[in-house]
Amino acid sequence: MENYKIIRLTDCPALKDRAADWFAGKWSVPLAAYQESMSEALAGTSPVPQWYLALDDVEIIGGLGVIENDFHGRKDLAPNVCAVYVEEPYRCRGIAGELLKTVCDDMAEQGIDTLYLLTDHTSFYERYGWEYHCPVQGDGETEMSRMYIHRQNP
Repeated sequence: MENYKIIRLTDCPALKDRAADWFAGKWSVPLAAYQESMSEALAGTSPVPQWYLALDDVEIIGGLGVIENDFHGRKDLAPNVCAVYVEEPYRCRGIAGELLKTVCDDMAEQGIDTLYLLTDHTSFYERYGWEYHCPVQGDGETEMSRMYIHRQNP
């Protein structure tokens, strides 16, 4: 294992602003949306939303979140793992897999044993126990994307 650690944002609230900036820089989602979701996570009123970071010392090298809906019309497929990203120099080292395992385990501990994930990737998530579930159209998208499902205790 390399010299990185995975944390839940709720365990290190001081990182909220840096984390929101980092995620907003990776995805075409407004900074305010990340700030609002992270503030809700830090309020601790429910297990969703939740945010996770991979840190190399103090540098954010990866992360993901859990939100109710990742910008698609299938509100019944919830909650959703979203914003999965690992910085390019850190890819192919198992960090995404560790993030995904951490979020699945953490959500299961909070009573959520089924998670969904919307992506255009094929064959990436399967290696981490995710299964293709169905095609779903993202908000404002013309093409269908792939919805994956992960059941902690199938």
